[in-house]
Amino acid sequence: MRALCVHPGADGGTLVLDDVPEPAPEDGALLVEALALGVCGTDREIVARGPRLAPPGRAGLVLGHESLGRVLDAPAGCGVVPGDLVVGLVRHPDPVPCAFCAVGRSDLCENGRFTERGILGRDGFGSERFRLEPEYAVRVSPDLGLAGVLLEPASVVAKAWEQLDHAVRRPLRRALVLGAGPIGLLAALLGTQRGLDVHVVDRVAHGPKPRQVAGIGATYHSSTESLVGAFDAVVECSGALVAEAIDRTAPAGAACLVGVGDARSAGALELADLARLLISGNRTVLGTVNSNRRHFDAAHTALRRADREWLDGLLTDRVPLEDWRAAFDTGLDRIKAVIRFTS
Repeated sequence: MRALCVHPGADGGTLVLDDVPEPAPEDGALLVEALALGVCGTDREIVARGPRLAPPGRAGLVLGHESLGRVLDAPAGCGVVPGDLVVGLVRHPDPVPCAFCAVGRSDLCENGRFTERGILGRDGFGSERFRLEPEYAVRVSPDLGLAGVLLEPASVVAKAWEQLDHAVRRPLRRALVLGAGPIGLLAALLGTQRGLDVHVVDRVAHGPKPRQVAGIGATYHSSTESLVGAFDAVVECSGALVAEAIDRTAPAGAACLVGVGDARSAGALELADLARLLISGNRTVLGTVNSNRRHFDAAHTALRRADREWLDGLLTDRVPLEDWRAAFDTGLDRIKAVIRFTS
């Protein structure tokens, strides 16, 4: 079968469409046919630098952690049946386990010995067929169609909002989302579903991003200069506006950092100034990465509440497996690239 595999090279990684063996039964009791694979910044980083940790005994890694598949075979009584649409959980707990992994919170793993499908130590979902353990399969409503591939990124922002719900200590009315990529737009969606006045900032002035923001009743800004006032909750999804996120957080509010740090942010805020902002205003800054099953469940509920046409509007680039290279191109007019394994 065909699979997207990243191999280490002298100057980073090399991504190829390989012919690989069928997945072994010991990899999971569920046999799943891949329907679609989402491509994100993490995938591009892995390709650029090569796999950090390949599966045991291998140099390469099957890429892909944003999945959507159809169950082909499943044991009786496991909770899913052939024909069900599923998404695979990404992170597997460490074998020790740590205190968090022991209670089902591998997203908070503290010793770093976890593995992740398509990212760290485990093959991903970028093959025509893959296997899952039943406990790592999340059923997806067929009503979502191809947009079911958004479940994994939506779970990340569901966790971010869960943390903000706990951290914000003032009436939660206004929210700011920095960055209008897939994560930012999904964060904005969940904010509007909470009834908040949501403002989104991205550097483009025209195209699908402003349209998507308008489509959920939020306000779009092509620059932070047009923002007025402070915000009760801030979700930083770009990695480049960390200082702005903290500065725009209202007293007793909270900022959640979702985007990986960007060099453009380095040194933008002195530690003494940061301490003053946090202490004097009782502000909270927190970071988040990954998610667990309850966040996938919350994301599934949020996606089902959303307008299907709006969700489809996030999938600006849909390419067949044969044209997989096009999914790794980037551009200001693109939001989400999806590789389709079936027509």
